[in-house]
Amino acid sequence: MYDVLIVGAGAAGMSCALVLGSAKSKSFAENRRIGLIAHQRASHLQTALFNNVLGFPSGTLGSDILAQGIEQLSTLYPHVDQIKNERVNSILKTAEGYTVTTNKNSYSSKAVIVAVGYTNLMTIKGLEAYVGPHPRAAAAKERIWLKNVDHLVDDGLYVAGTLAGWRSQFAIASGSGAQVATDILTLWNDGNDAHVHDKTQE
Repeated sequence: MYDVLIVGAGAAGMSCALVLGSAKSKSFAENRRIGLIAHQRASHLQTALFNNVLGFPSGTLGSDILAQGIEQLSTLYPHVDQIKNERVNSILKTAEGYTVTTNKNSYSSKAVIVAVGYTNLMTIKGLEAYVGPHPRAAAAKERIWLKNVDHLVDDGLYVAGTLAGWRSQFAIASGSGAQVATDILTLWNDGNDAHVHDKTQE
């Protein structure tokens, strides 16, 4: 049983995993089981070129960011389980949380964060009731979102990134993932505001 399982390892999903992973020294997070279904092939970052993102050298490739993110998570926060080469087919609610079924395995989690792309090709069973036309994308593009309030779709079910209704900008999607991570940390901290900052000095 995972405490939280993140579906998708693009800008939003990876950012969410990094923030959650970085909280391991917090008493309310140290024994939490975190998983990331690290499917990236459909991520828009595969073809992205960054010239306008703070902190990225001009010409940075999205494909490099994806690879570096996986490596960063593995090196700094190896306690976050990375589930690779699996694609999610369904997310179904249970009495304990959710069952996430992939093309290879089935996982149980108290909470699930859906951070996949916002194309209408997203066909994860169990999410149909939450799907609607994307509120910030041109209708002609047929983008979708999961209806939510502050990233919360249903009890224990969150959405992050463009699928949460945000525009397709790296900084926005990444920030959305970080926001969901801090919402989860706050929940684990009995509702007391929680976030994680690393500092060079006290």
